[in-house]
Amino acid sequence: MPPSGAVCRVRVRMRPREIDEPHRTASQLELLFDLTFVVAVAAVTARFAHDIADGNAVAGLVPFLQVFFAVWWAWMNFTWFASSYDTDDVAYRLLTMVQMAGVLVLAAGVPAAAGRSDYRAVAIGYLIMRTALVAQWLRAGREDPAGRRTALRYALGITVAQAGWILWLVSAEAGILTSTAQVPFFVVLAFLELAVPRWAERTSPTTWHPHHIAERYGLFTIILFGESVLAASNAVARGLDEADVNHRLVVIAGSGLVLLFALWWLYFLVPAGTSLNDRRHLSYRWGYGHYGIFASLAALGAGLEVAVEQTAHDLKASPLTVCYAVAIPAALYVLLLWRVHMPILGAPVLRPAVVLCGTAAIVLLPPAAAQTGVVTVVASISAICVVMTVLTLVRNRDASPERTPIADPP
Repeated sequence: MPPSGAVCRVRVRMRPREIDEPHRTASQLELLFDLTFVVAVAAVTARFAHDIADGNAVAGLVPFLQVFFAVWWAWMNFTWFASSYDTDDVAYRLLTMVQMAGVLVLAAGVPAAAGRSDYRAVAIGYLIMRTALVAQWLRAGREDPAGRRTALRYALGITVAQAGWILWLVSAEAGILTSTAQVPFFVVLAFLELAVPRWAERTSPTTWHPHHIAERYGLFTIILFGESVLAASNAVARGLDEADVNHRLVVIAGSGLVLLFALWWLYFLVPAGTSLNDRRHLSYRWGYGHYGIFASLAALGAGLEVAVEQTAHDLKASPLTVCYAVAIPAALYVLLLWRVHMPILGAPVLRPAVVLCGTAAIVLLPPAAAQTGVVTVVASISAICVVMTVLTLVRNRDASPERTPIADPP
C-alpha cells in the first residue's frame, strides 16, 4: 500500500489498510472531497436561515433535517470506506471525483427540496454518489478476498437502499405517496441506511483507522463551524449595507463569534483517536451520534445568521423565534457532545452538572427576548457557553493536572 502523499499510480491492488498504520492523516483527495461538502452545507444552512427569517422555522425543520441527512450520510459513507480502502490510484481518484460531482448536484437541488419539496435534483446527486460508492465496494470485493463478503454486503445494502430512495421519489412525484406518508417513509429508509454497515460488518469488520477517523470527523466539525462564521459574517455585511454600524450589531456579531469559539473548544478538549482505538465497539454510537452534533452546528449557523440580520431590519420571525433558533441548537450541541462524544473518551471530561445546568439556562433565556431584546439573549447564551467551557477546563485541570488537551497526532 503506498503511503499517504506518494505519487499516484495508475493501478494499486485494493487491499485493506493497516489499523495501526503510523502517521495516517487525511489525504489531499479527502480534503478536496470535503470542499464539495462546504458547498452542500452552505446551501442547507442558507435555506434554513431563510425559513427562520420568514417565520417558517418549524415548517422548514423537517426538510432541513432530511437534506442534511443526505449530505451527512454521503460524507460518512466515503469517509469510512476511505479509512479502510484508500488506494489513491487513478481509478480510486476518478470514482471519488464522481462522488464529488454528485455532492455538487445535490447542493444545487437544496433550495428546491427545502422550498418546494422537490427532491429530484437531490435524488439525482445522491444516485451519482452512491453509484460510484457501489463501484468502489465491488472493486474491494474483487481485489480483497479476505474482505469480499463484507464488501459485497455493503454493495448490496447500498443498492437496495438507493432503490428505496428512487421508489420514494417516484411515488411522491406520482402522488401515490401522500405528503403525510413521505416523512415516515423517509425515516424507514434512513434506518435502513444506518443498518447497512452493522449488517455488512457482521462477517468481518473493516480496518478503519481510529486516528484517521477522528481527524476526519474533526475536519468536518471545523467545516460546520466555518459555515457558521460565514453565515454570521454575511449577515453583518448585509447589515452594514442597510444601516450604520451600531453597538447592537457589534455586540451580537462578537457574541456569536465567542459562542462558536466556546463550542469549538468543548469539542476538541481531548483527542478522540486513541479512545476510538481502545473502544472500537462504541464506534457506531459515536459515528452515528455525530449526525445530531453536526446538524445542531448547521442549524446554529442558520440561527446566528438570522439573529445578526435581525439587528439591521425587521423580520417576519418574532424575537422569541430568533432566540430559540440560537438557543436550541447550542443546547442540543452541548447535550449531544456530552452523551455521544465524551463517553468514548473514557473520562468525565464534560461534567453532568455543568452540562445540565448550562443547557437548561440556555433554553430558558429566549422568553426574555420580549423585554431585553435578541442581542442581550444571544450575548447571554454566549456567556453561559463560555462559563461551561471555563468550568470544564478548570475541573479537568484539577482532576488530571498532567493531561493537556491536544490535537490527534499525525
